[in-house]
Formats: sequence, structure tokens, C-alpha cells
Amino acid sequence: MPWKILWTDQAARDLSKLDRSVARRVVAKLERAAEDPTRFFVRLAGGDDYKLRIGDWRLLAILDHESNAILVERVDHRPRIYRQRP
Repeated sequence: MPWKILWTDQAARDLSKLDRSVARRVVAKLERAAEDPTRFFVRLAGGDDYKLRIGDWRLLAILDHESNAILVERVDHRPRIYRQRP
């Protein structure tokens, strides 16, 4: 059973700013990862965030194992996304 995918307002804005072809790749990979998140997502050191690699793009999310939900927090290019973390 696939996990639910939830988007923060910031992640939705990030996705809308991407080129259409890149945005489609991000959504397609996320939908594929929702089938088995532990296979695709990698936990970041020092926090509860997980990353999903889509070529040179990264998606940061929180995985809620109790409700089987993926909360997408940010989507951005690889060098920029890690600088934005608090």
C-alpha cells in the first residue's frame, strides 16, 4: 500500500517554480518512492529529515511511519537545498 504524500506550502511553491519537465520527474519519482520509502529515502544526519535524490535535484521530507505519510518540506537544486536548512 503506497504512503500518503502531503506537501507543505513551501514545497508546493518550490515545485511550481521548477521547469515542467523537472517537476514531472520529481513527482514521478516521489510517487514511485511512496510504494517503499525506506528503499528510496536516506535520512540526513542530525535531524528527522530524509532526502530523495532526483538527478541533481533534492526533495527533503519527513517520513511519518505511524500514519504512513510523507510530508514534503522542500524541493530544490542540490547545492542550494542544504544551505536552506535551519
